[in-house]
Amino acid sequence: MANLTGTSLARQITAYKDVLVAGLVVAIVMLIVLPIPPGLLDVLLAFSLTFALLVLLTTMFTTHPLQFSVFPSLLLVATLFRLALNISSTRLILSQASAGRIIEAFGSFVVGGNYIVGLVIFAIITIIQFVVITNGAGRVAEVAARFTLDALPGKQMSIDADLNTGLITEDEARARRRELQREADFYGAMDGASKFVRGDAIAGLVITVINIVGGLAIGMWQLGFTLQEAIDRYTVLTVGDGLVSQIPALLIATATGILVTRAGASANLGAELSKQVAAFPQVLGLAAVMLALLGFIPALPALPFFLMAGATAYGAYTLAREERQGKERGRAEQLVVRKREPENVLPLFQVEPLEIEIGYNLIGLAEEAQGGDLLDRLAAVRRQCASELGIYVRPIRVRDNLRLPPNAYVFKLRGVEAARGELMPGHYLAMAPLGVQGEIQGIATREPTFGLPAWWIGESERLRAEMAGYTVVDVGTVLITHLNEFIKRHAHELLGRQEVRELLDMVKESNAALVEELVPGLMTLGEVQKVLQQLLREQVPVRDLVSILEALADHAPRNRDPDYLTEVARQALRRTLTRLYAPEGKLTVITLHPKVEETVAESIQPTPQGSYPLLPTDVSKRLFERLGNLVEEMVRRNLTPVVLVSSRIRLPFRRLTERFLPGVAVLSFNELLPDLQIEAVGTVVPD
Repeated sequence: MANLTGTSLARQITAYKDVLVAGLVVAIVMLIVLPIPPGLLDVLLAFSLTFALLVLLTTMFTTHPLQFSVFPSLLLVATLFRLALNISSTRLILSQASAGRIIEAFGSFVVGGNYIVGLVIFAIITIIQFVVITNGAGRVAEVAARFTLDALPGKQMSIDADLNTGLITEDEARARRRELQREADFYGAMDGASKFVRGDAIAGLVITVINIVGGLAIGMWQLGFTLQEAIDRYTVLTVGDGLVSQIPALLIATATGILVTRAGASANLGAELSKQVAAFPQVLGLAAVMLALLGFIPALPALPFFLMAGATAYGAYTLAREERQGKERGRAEQLVVRKREPENVLPLFQVEPLEIEIGYNLIGLAEEAQGGDLLDRLAAVRRQCASELGIYVRPIRVRDNLRLPPNAYVFKLRGVEAARGELMPGHYLAMAPLGVQGEIQGIATREPTFGLPAWWIGESERLRAEMAGYTVVDVGTVLITHLNEFIKRHAHELLGRQEVRELLDMVKESNAALVEELVPGLMTLGEVQKVLQQLLREQVPVRDLVSILEALADHAPRNRDPDYLTEVARQALRRTLTRLYAPEGKLTVITLHPKVEETVAESIQPTPQGSYPLLPTDVSKRLFERLGNLVEEMVRRNLTPVVLVSSRIRLPFRRLTERFLPGVAVLSFNELLPDLQIEAVGTVVPD
């Protein structure tokens, strides 16, 4: 029962540990003002020594400074506590010529009848703490804070690079950024906290002088002691008080130095010390030889050196034997692994959805140290795909490939090359818009995205090209523009079932009823994927996923044909389609003669890949000749080629045209807002 009561009491106390700590700090401040009896002072001095020892041992067992991130604040509180105890002990020494049994015992033991020896030992301890440990720890903390802050931008960019290449997740990136910020804050705080230890040492010296001078004056003038009696009494108490306060201060200062010098630690101090000191048996062997030689010098005592030489030689022999046995075990384990375990080939089956390979001349585009910003631009591309297309593009890996031409780059889909281009680092790509006639000096080439004529020009030619009306971009922009268009054209290939599941999970957070009704009640995940893929194949954004899913949920009970559901989804996105092709409220289109539409409608045949118009070869050839002429006319007028047809033939006609005229959009009247102004530039007429 008593044990349960004690446990319950301890649990109640720890439940209010924040209030308890605040109360203890206030109590420390009260020690400075209120006098305390010698017995209580003994308890507090013992606690101070215990607390300093715990702090020192804790720093030895930490493997990373942030495991003890509260240390700067703890250092301030500990310093304040010791100063409060100094003031309380000084009050007792000067007023009662007594300061408890601990201070008197320390003073008597160290002084040992010789006051000069006691004062010298106290001074040496204080100097060691102030000049050696505190000064060194403060310098290390200052340099660590400066280097940590200087390296912070580079480390943050490294985290962004790992995130863009898919090595870490977004949650891991956020955690690593928080860790970096905490590390910078810690070393900055340690730089200032080391000043507390230095001030504590100075305060100890000053208080010691005050105790001796004040004690002699009070003892001789007020208490009637003789000079010898005053020296006997107050010197013992002063040295004892100084030692009782400086020993915990020395422990705390040592802990400070250990903590700030263990930035690159991977284990606790004891493990690292034993591992690294014993890592080279040859060192111990050479030390044993040197110690043995010193033992043969006549002026030196032989026994201590021979004992140390024997112990060191034995240690060298033991470590060398363990190292040899470890190597033999390692070779045996490797042999067993090679004999019994098959080679792990599973990683070879992993194929990236989208990756970029670059030649060695283009590596600088991805190297932040060389000013490359490719990784940051890839992150922007992924954000743009999410905001414009409504799809989640997984992190894009960038790899160097020495088998590529030095200036070449390749886009790979599912591990297979799908597009490539060439860049000229240190140059700019100049493209001439329609109507620009001026000539520039450069290397003729083709713009990789649309195949337009262009020129690679140097920095000296850039300003003149811009003034002549050319569009001038750097090599990074050329690659990113190509990648943007590449993703738009192949977005349907990047949308797998897993990506669809993640999109549905996102919608489910705010529209749970819609998703639960549709999948798997009305449609399978694969059927939803097919509809979204058909939309993306025609570069229709699927960002308004709620409207798409609402349309599917309304019409799937009647017909689950993917073509039908795709047309239904497009009609639900009429506002998006109108804004996409007629941002200013006016749509310029090419139309089909009613007889042409009738011919196409009559030729539609169902296939495993969907409905497809099977026109005679000569009819198809004449149709595309006339349509191609009208498309060229729209391109010359700087208009987006759009063909407007009836809803019954829209999707089959799109499938007919996408092979020969992939850049032509095919819309139906049902996909446009009623108040849209439509202008026809031409009509495809029958024979």
